[in-house]
Amino acid sequence: MRGEPAGRGVSDQELQPDMGGGESLLVVDDDPFIARLLEIELRAAGYDVRVASDGALALAAAQERCPDLVLADVMMPNMDGFELTRRLRQDPRTAAVSIIMLTARGLSADKLEGFAIGADDYIVKPFDTPELLARIRGVLRRSRDMRAQSPLTGLPGNIRIEEEIDRQVDEGTPFALLYADLDHFKAFNDHYGFMRGDQALQATAAMIEEVARDVTSGVSFVGHVGGDDFVIVVTPETAAVVAQAIVERFDRDAASYYDPEDRDRGYIEVTNRRGELQRFPILTISIGVASTERRAFQHYAEAVAVATEMKQFTKGSSGSSWAMDRRAPSATDA
Repeated sequence: MRGEPAGRGVSDQELQPDMGGGESLLVVDDDPFIARLLEIELRAAGYDVRVASDGALALAAAQERCPDLVLADVMMPNMDGFELTRRLRQDPRTAAVSIIMLTARGLSADKLEGFAIGADDYIVKPFDTPELLARIRGVLRRSRDMRAQSPLTGLPGNIRIEEEIDRQVDEGTPFALLYADLDHFKAFNDHYGFMRGDQALQATAAMIEEVARDVTSGVSFVGHVGGDDFVIVVTPETAAVVAQAIVERFDRDAASYYDPEDRDRGYIEVTNRRGELQRFPILTISIGVASTERRAFQHYAEAVAVATEMKQFTKGSSGSSWAMDRRAPSATDA
């Protein structure tokens, strides 16, 4: 006997706090009653829903317009949920789609097979509708987070950085924004190649995460803007300590990125655009700090602009350094 969703229907008012954001879902189930019920519930929850009655039709629909998430029954004729998942993962057009599998069988072997072939979650029928909605939100949130990550360092990328700073601005939370980048990194990349450059960036990302976590006891946010640019969000009272600790740790580690002869010499030689050999010293790091301690920020871009200005200012110093904006806003800024 096939499983069915358990419990009464959920009204629009009850679903309102957990509304979806219009993401597209593809429901795949050969039982028309369950498919229709899921369609109604998911539309009421704010999702754009399409329905397919078997795996082959679902595969064609996904290839035509890839959804954000596929909700697929396991036991279907012609092409079951396992085979559908395999096909979706093998096709470049649908390889990144989120997949939740539904089944009336709660066998561990089925769950393990589902996860092994690429399912993101697995729900056993009969299921509770609020739990299903929570699982869908969780899978979609993880998918958004993955897309917002830097593929090189695994740190949150531009989307998440902007969301985090705007959230703190909107909530009125005191914060300090540290904007860091590496000095002479292009020359390092040109001299040693992109692979060595990527390794240096990955090591720097791990170091910044470790320092921020240790100094703030985990009350921090670290993001990778791209290239050799990083963002750290901490409380105003820990900003100076974090900046100084990053500078000191980077200066301690940077020489290890170089070949022994270059490290001993203290510089590398790179041919510039004019065909001339130019000397570049060992990598350093510059950090600009914008803090709500002296001024309020209205949005993400304003905080980033101040931090970037301070970063450019401190680049005039020799070696790794940081500078904090301590200016009070003028009357025209208020």
